[in-house]
Amino acid sequence: MITVAAVQQPPIYYNLEKGLERAVEIIALAAEEGIQCLVFPEAWLTGYPMLVWEMAHSNDFGDFSSVYRRMYENAPNLSRDELKPLREAAKEHCIVVVMGLNEQASEMSAGTLYNTAVTIDATGEILNVHRKVMPTNAERTVWGFGDGRGINVVDTAVGRVGGLLCWENFMPLARAAIYAQNVEIYTAPTADTRENWLATMQHIGREGSCFVIGIASTMTGDDIPIELPPHKPNAPIDGWVEPGNGIICGPLGTIVAGPMREEKGFLKSQIDLGQVREARRTFDVVGHYSRPDIFQLSVNKNPMTPVLFDKNE
Repeated sequence: MITVAAVQQPPIYYNLEKGLERAVEIIALAAEEGIQCLVFPEAWLTGYPMLVWEMAHSNDFGDFSSVYRRMYENAPNLSRDELKPLREAAKEHCIVVVMGLNEQASEMSAGTLYNTAVTIDATGEILNVHRKVMPTNAERTVWGFGDGRGINVVDTAVGRVGGLLCWENFMPLARAAIYAQNVEIYTAPTADTRENWLATMQHIGREGSCFVIGIASTMTGDDIPIELPPHKPNAPIDGWVEPGNGIICGPLGTIVAGPMREEKGFLKSQIDLGQVREARRTFDVVGHYSRPDIFQLSVNKNPMTPVLFDKNE
């Protein structure tokens, strides 16, 4: 049996140093509760920019450039190993960590952010970096488009872990690419806290015959910096802004934990990966049920770049 959990704790908005410190504290607390795999919400480090959804319908938010600059300056850069504190904490406590973050990508541009999920093994090694391939609607004002190189399922200390971000989980072909890599623990960090999201998590559990961990932002009004409202102008300083809505589903689509709403802490469950095999005996979407003679999918995992340089020999 493996103990997995979704993190229902608020981020520390646009402060990378304090955000990393808080993440390390959460990992240590998870270890005390015997958790072996920990999944954080979408863009938890250092905060999902909920403000963009209000900006899409209003002109009352002033100059967003200063907000974006603060986001960018507090987004970790993986090429500089700025997730080192998380890697060390994962190794110290022997926990697999899936972290959602705003990512700088200086290898291409000194101005583009990506909505990224990083999978860190219990050894402290970064096993996968997945940049959201299709930012949703207003999200395209802050995040660039990822490519296929991070659509991977990786071997970890707790089994084969993979997944997608938020509404990527509504993309059937993207899901198929994950299923085809023998995913056992499917992670779905999101910002969607609506009730119909829960049905999607159950559907993925049944469709992929895998365990699913879904988790969204969890915060009250007083978790939002007063000088940097990321939600609505004149929002109340108390009460729930984002309720979390964490859920863990099994390989038959049944709910095994949650939904957990308007509560901070860990949503956790013990899971038995043997149930994945049992479920796939009757329905294996990319195995005996796949019919590759009729249906096939091609996935481009090559890094995409706008400029190619030919070297003269």
